[in-house]
Amino acid sequence: MTRALEVVERALDLLLAHDMAGFAGLWAVDGTLEFPFASEGYPQRIDGRAAVTEYMRGYTDHIAPRVITSQTVHQSVDPEVVVVEFEVEGTAVRSGCPYHMRYVSVITVRDGEIVGYRDYWSPLAAAEALGGGNELSEFGESGGDR
Repeated sequence: MTRALEVVERALDLLLAHDMAGFAGLWAVDGTLEFPFASEGYPQRIDGRAAVTEYMRGYTDHIAPRVITSQTVHQSVDPEVVVVEFEVEGTAVRSGCPYHMRYVSVITVRDGEIVGYRDYWSPLAAAEALGGGNELSEFGESGGDR
């Protein structure tokens, strides 16, 4: 198993454990978190471990992930880059509705830290799961802390 894959597996474990500080702590000081498909009002890029930590701080106030229902890992020819397709089930906290989301994440790990994390997900599906576009926008604007 590559070091990059170990970090990715640790990140997913921390997500399921609702340990957002630990999750964000995997980032390099200057690492980035990007959302290429983000809708208007939602950040497209977050720069640095401190900003990722702040953004993730209130994540579980909105989404309570319970289980990863499927996961496929693709090791790229670059040993520092891992592509992960996964599905998460849990609960949208405010509405109490089921949360089910598919993700494709391209994660670059260097020296045991995440230096780049591109998170591809559907803003429409997220808005629906969270109870509407306003909930998604509030989540993005507040850094996950509303």
